[in-house]
Amino acid sequence: MTIRKLVSVAAALATAFGVGMARAEGAPADSTLDSVMKSGVLRACTPGDYKPFSFLKPDGSYEGIDIELAQSLATAIGAKLELVKTSWANLLPDFAAGKCDIGIGGISVTTERQKRVFFSTAYMVNGKTPLVRCEDVKRFQTIADIDKAGVRVIANPGGSNEKFARANFKTATLTIHADNLTIFDEIAAKRADVFVTEAAEALTQQKLHPGLCAVNPDAPLQYGEMAYPLPRGDVAMKAFVDQWLHLAKATGEYQKTVDKWLH
Repeated sequence: MTIRKLVSVAAALATAFGVGMARAEGAPADSTLDSVMKSGVLRACTPGDYKPFSFLKPDGSYEGIDIELAQSLATAIGAKLELVKTSWANLLPDFAAGKCDIGIGGISVTTERQKRVFFSTAYMVNGKTPLVRCEDVKRFQTIADIDKAGVRVIANPGGSNEKFARANFKTATLTIHADNLTIFDEIAAKRADVFVTEAAEALTQQKLHPGLCAVNPDAPLQYGEMAYPLPRGDVAMKAFVDQWLHLAKATGEYQKTVDKWLH
């Protein structure tokens, strides 16, 4: 077989493989990207209880890193951003029900979530970090330090924080606290001792709650990444979001937004 024929066969196989991938099980018939461009609306599901990424204010508006970045993404697509309130427990079911084009709000990449959604390229490394009263920083340096009788661990339900707490704290007393926004008050009031969350949230909350301190945020207990959930199998949508994110980082737009909220 000539080289020309080999090239032709390889191209045909590549094309067939690409079509097969695009039509893989779970892949939408039409890309979400096309639907968003047609409707002019990008629907972003967010729990809205996770500073500095997404926070629902009393007046009904949202603020945070991911809110501003999602607005940038919507503009890049040529659409209006529509924020859809969800919860950590309902985030994946809402995707399955077709309520979301993208998920935002400080969402950690996990293999369990990956089974049900696509993830964009990770935009932040953000590992699990204890948040404690400042006088207890030396006391709670490791998982072993925390997982002791008499230590009161608190976690919010439905997300990776609860999963981490249940997997690692078998001896300490674990309380699942329904309201993520008041967990920090529980620690400050000495009704709980430790909340393990992502480093970015721990650093933000220590600024908002004098007396609380993040423990070794630069050396977290568990490595973690944050990314944007997207409809499972939607190659075109993921490619667009990844390219937008790449350009946002290259132009400095991403870092400017992050610095505004973290520094």
